[in-house]
Amino acid sequence: MLKITALSKSARRETALSCGDIIRSVNGYPAVDELDLLYFAGETVLLEVEGKGEVRARADEIQVKSEQAIRTCHNHCTFCFVDQMPKGMRESLYVKDDDYAMSFECGNFVTLTNLKEEELERIIRLKLSPLYVSVHTVNPALRCELLNNRFAGKIEEQIRRLAEGGISVHCQAVIVPHKNDGEDLKNTARTLFRYFPQVCDLAVVPTGLTKYREGLTQIPDIDGEYSAKFLDTVDELNQEFGVNFVLPADEYFIKAKRALKPAEFYGDFAQIENGIGMTSKFIADFHKALQPAARKKHTRVVSVCGVSAAETVQSLCEQANESIENLQARALPVKNSFFGESVTCTGLLTGQDILAALQAEKGSYDEVILASDTLKSFEEVFLCGMTLKDLKKKLRGSRIFVNASGGEGFFRLLAGKK
Repeated sequence: MLKITALSKSARRETALSCGDIIRSVNGYPAVDELDLLYFAGETVLLEVEGKGEVRARADEIQVKSEQAIRTCHNHCTFCFVDQMPKGMRESLYVKDDDYAMSFECGNFVTLTNLKEEELERIIRLKLSPLYVSVHTVNPALRCELLNNRFAGKIEEQIRRLAEGGISVHCQAVIVPHKNDGEDLKNTARTLFRYFPQVCDLAVVPTGLTKYREGLTQIPDIDGEYSAKFLDTVDELNQEFGVNFVLPADEYFIKAKRALKPAEFYGDFAQIENGIGMTSKFIADFHKALQPAARKKHTRVVSVCGVSAAETVQSLCEQANESIENLQARALPVKNSFFGESVTCTGLLTGQDILAALQAEKGSYDEVILASDTLKSFEEVFLCGMTLKDLKKKLRGSRIFVNASGGEGFFRLLAGKK
């Protein structure tokens, strides 16, 4: 059901609708959420309204609120990151969403294991495209094992129906060493490529392992040798396909100590939020912005980053030092004590670890640059619950800036262009 929360002037004047009315169906289909009206923006729809019968109105002249709860995950994946978090963090971090509406609206990855037949049909009917799907493997038995869900084995059929229904799909596989890599990855990639270009790509990312894995399935961490072999497999597949279909996470290149792929490799960066091509884009955007500049006075800047990004950030700082007069910038890699030192990405740094690192460096810097992905979207709070305001208070006297504009924004902050 949908509850009307606002109406345009013409809708109030020309229809029998009122705020608070309950919409039960749209064009004969059950009203589920806001997407039922979003699809028909600019069109007149037939609404079944509680107590008022059938009413015709323009879809984009009605604002509604859905009573549909977030669709949650029915799986118990061996690699689930939520299961590896300590207690006492903010409640929203423990919600295991698996909601196709959020996949369409926000780019969240979903497994489709909780998808009913009528929901699959609804996705196709409303053209909810693109979707982001966690495939992991197309081997039915292995997928059931990895997701700990005996109903998880029909993913290929679901992908086929979505593709044939005109839905674009971005896929991912969280790689568990010696499970869904090697020959299994080749089979998964080749199977999904049958549906290219509707299936746009397959991101392959390593399992995130924290120190909170007591009682969970043991998963080996990856090293340089493993990563090099893995990248060789990816290259072989892409050469076979003739397009860059399989997209490896940046971490594999860092572990293998291999040069990153150029920005062109990633096309439109459709999976950048998944750590795919993020570093290459950051570097490319930094270089586009790089130009001679000058600070008003000598300024020492530290750029906080995860251990895996340290070499890249230090290189960019050194390039900036050569181009920007009065600048002395350097990377400040922060070890992740909160989740464990095996977690090396910048986006999973906590406020308390950043604070400890900056306090240890007190007196050696004038300004601090933080990456925006260390903070919650639209809210200045770190994963551990510490706020940016708290950090600034504890580091009184330090000038702290948050970079939310990638490589270009990083250069501007280094150049003192706030």
